[in-house]
Amino acid sequence: MPTSVGGPPPTTARQGRSNQRYSDDGARLVAGCIPVRYKSGSGGADDVEVLLITSRGGKGWVFPKGGWEADETVEAAAKRETVEEAGVRGTIEHPKVGVFNFQSAKQARLNSTHQGRCAAHIFVLRVGEELEAWPEHSQRQRRWMSLPDATVSCRHQWMRDALTKWARSKGWEVPDADAEAAGAHALA
Repeated sequence: MPTSVGGPPPTTARQGRSNQRYSDDGARLVAGCIPVRYKSGSGGADDVEVLLITSRGGKGWVFPKGGWEADETVEAAAKRETVEEAGVRGTIEHPKVGVFNFQSAKQARLNSTHQGRCAAHIFVLRVGEELEAWPEHSQRQRRWMSLPDATVSCRHQWMRDALTKWARSKGWEVPDADAEAAGAHALA
C-alpha cells in the first residue's frame, strides 16, 4: 500500500471560474498531468504505465487537466486537477512537458470572449498514491495502459502530442499515434 503523499484526500472538486487565469491574448490557462508509474522500477519504455481517465461524458480517454487558478502555482493546479479527476497523487517531474494549445468546444459555449482557446501546461506526475475515493470518482473511470496503448487511446491529438514529446525526451520509440488511431477507429 503506497504511503500518503498529500494528507487527507479532497472530498470535493473546485468549481467556478471566478479565479480562472487567462493569457495575455485571452486563452484560458489550463494545467494537467500525464500520470505514470513503473512496473519494476527500471524506468524503461516497456516498464512504464500511463494512467488515462474517461472524460466526464465518457467519450474517450484523456489526461486529467483543468483551469489554472489565480491563487495557485501551475504545478499546484496540475496536481490538484490530477487528484480531483484521477484520484492519484505523486511527484511532478521537471521540466514541464510543454504548453499545448487547443480549442475547447465546451469553453467556447461557456465564454465567447476567448472562443474556446486554451493553453495547457502539461507535466508528468510520478504516481505515489492511488486513492480509493476522490472528488470525481463517480463521474470517471481510470485505467493504466502501456505507453503504446495510451498513445493510441488518447482522445485528443494535443494529448497524443504531449505524451509522444515526453516519451521521445526519454529516448523511447513510440507508435505513430495518428496511423494507429485511424486503424483502431476503422476496426470499431
